[in-house]
Amino acid sequence: MDSDGSITHLELAALLRSLGLKPTGDQLHSLLSNIDANGNGYVEFDELVSAILPDINEEVLINQEQLLEVFRSFDRDGNGYITAAELAGSMAKMGHPLSYKELSEMMCQADTNGDGVLSFQEFANILARSAADFLGLAVK
Repeated sequence: MDSDGSITHLELAALLRSLGLKPTGDQLHSLLSNIDANGNGYVEFDELVSAILPDINEEVLINQEQLLEVFRSFDRDGNGYITAAELAGSMAKMGHPLSYKELSEMMCQADTNGDGVLSFQEFANILARSAADFLGLAVK
């Protein structure tokens, strides 16, 4: 909060409260202890990144490669983007034809930058959101 490049106990508490969480003092102390790798009582950027990002392991890389394969199967012309026509064709091929309204809604929801096509990142984001909704993990 004071732009010194580290997070104190109080700043961590404020951050968590801003996210709607209400940890106890003991929970805050435990969290800070677990994140503070160098033991200086503060959380530096690299410690925060290590704490909130999962370790990249072989399984994550395999899943990323599998997701890229799925993306490429939708990206029929191989230009790195999925058009509405490519999405409609792929869905129909999989036995799930879409109405014009369904197609429009899917594209509108997934195309976050409004360029009319889906990039790999937009494709991955919409799949992640769909999975989170399916599992009941979506933040409302």
